[in-house]
Amino acid sequence: MHVFNPDKIQIGISACLLGQQVRFDGGHKNSAYCQQELKQHFEFVPVCPEMAIGLGAPRKSIRQVRIGNEIRIRSGDGTLDVTDALTEFSAKKTAELGFLGGYLFCSKSPSCGMERVTVYKADGTGGSKEGIGVFARALMNRFPHLPVEEEGRLHDMVIRENFFTRVYAFHDWHCMRQEGLSRKALTDFHARYKYLLLSHSPAIYRTLGPLLAGNGELEAVADAYFDGFMTALEQKASRRNHTSALQHIQGYFKTFLSGSQKAELTEAIHAYRQGLQPLLVPITLIRHYLREHPNDYIAAQVYLNPHPDSLRLRYAY
Repeated sequence: MHVFNPDKIQIGISACLLGQQVRFDGGHKNSAYCQQELKQHFEFVPVCPEMAIGLGAPRKSIRQVRIGNEIRIRSGDGTLDVTDALTEFSAKKTAELGFLGGYLFCSKSPSCGMERVTVYKADGTGGSKEGIGVFARALMNRFPHLPVEEEGRLHDMVIRENFFTRVYAFHDWHCMRQEGLSRKALTDFHARYKYLLLSHSPAIYRTLGPLLAGNGELEAVADAYFDGFMTALEQKASRRNHTSALQHIQGYFKTFLSGSQKAELTEAIHAYRQGLQPLLVPITLIRHYLREHPNDYIAAQVYLNPHPDSLRLRYAY
């Protein structure tokens, strides 16, 4: 039985993405990216809802079909209907996955597709991409802030960086909760995430401080904070917001840097803002100056190290 592991982030994943031969045709959709680059960072928890309900592989392919106001999961010829079995499994399985730090789905699947799953007409004549996989929907409904993505969308570097930023932040939050919730723990957590939050949503960031300063019941405050925290990170960081965060951090060094060093950092931030350099360039320069001129508050900022450098997430934008 899996439980939350503070030392290793566990990510749920469609089993076919790990090369398991669980697809309807007996094949798989092995992801080289997951196998070669992500496996060293995460513990994968593979799930195949269709195999779990006993369909076997190979098997008849299933699809989402609109019957009146209801969407059923059945074979193309209508002789097999697994709606109830998939729904029951999804409810039971998702209840067991509270330890996860994220989930990677296989796209287009009637059970695991995160979005744009084809829903066919009852007579089989075409359809629309309005569906969500039965298992995917159940997981997202049960854990609305759990970081989820489809593996194919990770080829977009902005989506990839946002997903893993959320994975590590989500895990960090649950580590803090496991160590023991207190007002100080909440305040310290918020302080460490200041510039990361500002890079994603300055508007939400400005609501979180007053929330923590209030006199509400601790658990209620923590729940409200987490909701705002993850909602902010779900918004993709923009160059404008990154630039603002970088300039704020730059201000901490103004009395320590020489004129040429200030100009170098200003130029790096400006080049990033114009799209001429990746974010890693000004970040690396700030890290360098931080080693020369230590500052505990800036050193603690998650913004400078939101995920391992070996994931290479700030190279391309």
